[in-house]
Amino acid sequence: MRSAQAIVTGGAHASGPVLSVDSAAADIAAPARRVDLRAPSGGAPSGSGTTLRGLRRVFAFFGPGYLVATGYMDPGNWATDLSGGSAFGYTLLSVVLLSSLMAMLLQHLAIRLGVATGLDLAQACRARFSKGACLFLWVLCEIAICACDLAELIGTAIAMQLLFGIPLMAGIALTAFDCLLVLALQRWGFRPIEAFVAAVLAGVTACFAVELWAASPDWGEAARAIAPRPQILTDPKMLYIAIGILGATVMPHNLYLHSSLAKSRGVPQTWSGRRTSIRLFSLDSCLALTLALAINAAILILAAAAFHNSQTVVDEIQDAYGLLAPTVGWSLAPAVFAIALLGSGQNSTITATMAGQIAMEGFLDLRLPAFWRRLATRGLAIVPAMIVVSMSGDHGVSRLLVLSQVILSVQLPFAAAPLVFFTSDQKFMNGHATGLWLRAISVGIVCVIIALNAILVWQTVTR
Repeated sequence: MRSAQAIVTGGAHASGPVLSVDSAAADIAAPARRVDLRAPSGGAPSGSGTTLRGLRRVFAFFGPGYLVATGYMDPGNWATDLSGGSAFGYTLLSVVLLSSLMAMLLQHLAIRLGVATGLDLAQACRARFSKGACLFLWVLCEIAICACDLAELIGTAIAMQLLFGIPLMAGIALTAFDCLLVLALQRWGFRPIEAFVAAVLAGVTACFAVELWAASPDWGEAARAIAPRPQILTDPKMLYIAIGILGATVMPHNLYLHSSLAKSRGVPQTWSGRRTSIRLFSLDSCLALTLALAINAAILILAAAAFHNSQTVVDEIQDAYGLLAPTVGWSLAPAVFAIALLGSGQNSTITATMAGQIAMEGFLDLRLPAFWRRLATRGLAIVPAMIVVSMSGDHGVSRLLVLSQVILSVQLPFAAAPLVFFTSDQKFMNGHATGLWLRAISVGIVCVIIALNAILVWQTVTR
């Protein structure tokens, strides 16, 4: 195990330890414009050096959570939620809730790591682990990012097919240009990206609010389904979809991304300053993930209300689009559904490509021009999608979506376990390590994820 002194050194200070991050590690973070909390938001530091207070200080930390939240509502989530709602009604709402709560805790740990050490998760691995271990973790992370990108480009291509009649193969090819949007936005720092993502999230939320109004779900039954039911564990088909929801919800690349985004603000380098920053970042994260929870729940509730009573199991996103109008009784329902899918795919694309940059630079200290890095990530996802579409037709992409979620599930413990390990080390965390109860819950969550994902992989291989 390498010494963390190569990247982070602690120093004495009257109000707490001071971080000293070397220039290489400092440059690894994505090229964001840091928001100095001593100045008006987004501006240069003021001469007086006074700090922002009240709501202005709180809002200065808002934004990163919404970037991360997009990964929790990508097309992979749509596939599992639609299948769960149409097949089992509202029963799996408890799984959506528990998965989101797990995600909130893990994202809090990612924030804690980034703020307390000045390192993202990939950098922390490079500081503490051997080169061989870092290379292994990087390969797994890149595979997961490509798998996530695969689901996103398929979702975007399906949305373009449904809205504009573009053939699926052509739509997949067009998604290669998503990287140009990411590059253009990031040239101006994180704030424009955060604003764009938040605006699209608001649009997706509005779409589902309208869809739920048209579907008229049984809200009493939905409320009762929040409590976990024993048949989730005893019914193999229900358990399979439940684990798929977990794999689609708790995404590994978001842990790398959020730990890096926690460095995109000018955090005061004192113990109390870092503690306050962790709390405010966590507030932002919890609010954003609550919105993601609401959208995921809305997808499942919509599927339950529209398709479950008619005994129609939806395995394809295209099927849901075609069946919405006759079952909901509103002619615009399919179009609103497709618009929301397009927005979700575009948002998730942005965060996946950013996570790829963070992982490559953090694990390997390897830097490529942003355009080529994004194009390479998208290219690795486009090739298998085109092969499957050419061989199996449009309906083959649903199997590819499920496979992408299995790959994410396999990689998740390799990101979550190091995160829990680092945040439990008081010295490494500069006095901001997790307490005993939070550490125990975190370890328990990792063990549950490993066990459930092992079942998911086994069921997928043996089906």
